[in-house]
Amino acid sequence: MSMAQRHDHKKDTQGDAQPIELEQIVARAVARALEEHLPQLQAQVVQHVLEAMPAPAGAAPVASGEGSRPLVDAVAKIHAGTNQKEILRGLLDAGSAYCSRIALFVVKAGAASGWQARGFGDDEAIKDSALDLNAGPAAHAYQNRVSTPGNIAEMGGPFVERFGGPANEQVLVLPLALKDKVAALVYADGGDSGRLESDALELLVMATSAWLEVISLRKHAAPREDGESVGGVERAVPAVQTVSSYSDPFAAHAPKHVPVSIPADPAPAAEVVEVASAHAASAAAAAAATDPLAGLSPEDADVHRKAQRFARLLVDEIKLYNQAKVAEGRRNKDLYDRLKEDIDKSRGTFQKRYGSTVAASGDYFQHELVRSLAEDDVSIMGKNFKR
Repeated sequence: MSMAQRHDHKKDTQGDAQPIELEQIVARAVARALEEHLPQLQAQVVQHVLEAMPAPAGAAPVASGEGSRPLVDAVAKIHAGTNQKEILRGLLDAGSAYCSRIALFVVKAGAASGWQARGFGDDEAIKDSALDLNAGPAAHAYQNRVSTPGNIAEMGGPFVERFGGPANEQVLVLPLALKDKVAALVYADGGDSGRLESDALELLVMATSAWLEVISLRKHAAPREDGESVGGVERAVPAVQTVSSYSDPFAAHAPKHVPVSIPADPAPAAEVVEVASAHAASAAAAAAATDPLAGLSPEDADVHRKAQRFARLLVDEIKLYNQAKVAEGRRNKDLYDRLKEDIDKSRGTFQKRYGSTVAASGDYFQHELVRSLAEDDVSIMGKNFKR
């Protein structure tokens, strides 16, 4: 090969490599820019949404941004958390501005035990208490994954006897969902003042859930070296998946409260381990028998699970930033018409990532719209929604 030919070959090779190198440089620069400006962008989006929400009937007019600014700051306080415990403490601190008493109860093994509280006087007492998951607002919020108002009498005698009730007797229980499960319940009431702003509290809990998901995805994306973007990264999930095995912020939580169903005289340690192992094996067998992905290869099952998770994140984002439209759409059964632009955009994002993969047959985005947005009632989406 002559010197001129070698020069031309080198130039051609460099020409092929430059676009790839440029793409990598641009990708890194964009990632850094997004990381730096994400908090400000989140605050701006929340404020724009809140300003667009109609004022409650009879409410006095306020200057532009005056009424929504505290709520924007509250969301920013939650998003300032760099780990899960900081985020959850931020939720309680921010939520206490919209109610007189607020407490978070961890859900594990069919029991909801106290974690932390604000406004109860003796906040430590919450750590030795529990909510009844078999009746009342707590049961409804846990089973249906929806914020549930109620009367203090419905919280059960032991709870009322220990903590008393609000002056107006109204309470609110909100589910905090992580990895498709209710990981905690947030209890709130108006105490002596009667201050209980349910819409603001629901927004804060949803913002907390979404931010915990982002932190979790970032954590699991960090070790990856295949260049996959954060938006779709999720580690392989075992056949039996629980909240506690996936970045559980309450993993170290050891409640003082012991559920009634557990014997008062604990078995010896070896026996407890043996029984726990037997239960785990039984649960694993049952889960494998009902898992629709059980017959797939590990690689294909992983893609399906990633697609499911991505669909839920997209729909949760729609709900988070369209509170008023979601409420109106559910009441008037025209949800799709009100959220058409956001839904179609998110559907396009989902199709771009998973439309040509093995997960396309699952139609996960469509299913999540009906399950989460329409609360399993497809008629709420309206006549223009394609089933």
